[in-house]
Amino acid sequence: MGASAGEHNARVSAQDEIAAAAARMVVEEGLEYGPAKRRAVKQLGLPQRTALPDNDTVEDAVREYIALFCADTQPAELRALRRLALYWMERLERFRPHLGGAVWHGTATRLSDIYLQLFCEDEKSAEIALIDLGVAYEPRTVTGLHQQPVEALSFHAPSRELGETIGVHLLVNDLDDLRGALLRDSKGRSPRGDLESVRRLLRDEAEI
Repeated sequence: MGASAGEHNARVSAQDEIAAAAARMVVEEGLEYGPAKRRAVKQLGLPQRTALPDNDTVEDAVREYIALFCADTQPAELRALRRLALYWMERLERFRPHLGGAVWHGTATRLSDIYLQLFCEDEKSAEIALIDLGVAYEPRTVTGLHQQPVEALSFHAPSRELGETIGVHLLVNDLDDLRGALLRDSKGRSPRGDLESVRRLLRDEAEI
């Protein structure tokens, strides 16, 4: 029993270490959670098969890191990213855009990308809209909301507030997928927000 408890504690401790190291990479280098966790294992010299912390644990570590090291800069960077996300959501309003990821959940910094889920009757229409807007984008296939392959249209958008360009990724879903897009996550939160939700976030921030 003692050995088993010791092994459990060692596993938990290793996961906490991985989460803390990954959080630093997420904030300081703009890495996504998956690559950050894998690099943290390597950096800490742990066995390749070490159990990884889940994304919720990494997100908690990211919040802690931001509170400790970035509390004076991160809120303004987050607002700038949310304003840029809103700008593109308004331009793509007919595709029912929903903002997700770190920009929605509040853990984004100037190194974070913007992720928008689009819901289209005709999946090619989003590409046509970008072409009409004169946006040079790169298409690729990624895993979508229901673990199915979907098209992602990626481009860089200038942020005047941040003085740099930000990666914007449009994940193009079928209109029917909108039904399951707002199911609560493991923390009981809405995993993404529509246009009005993002406007409300920015209004609430302005009143603080």
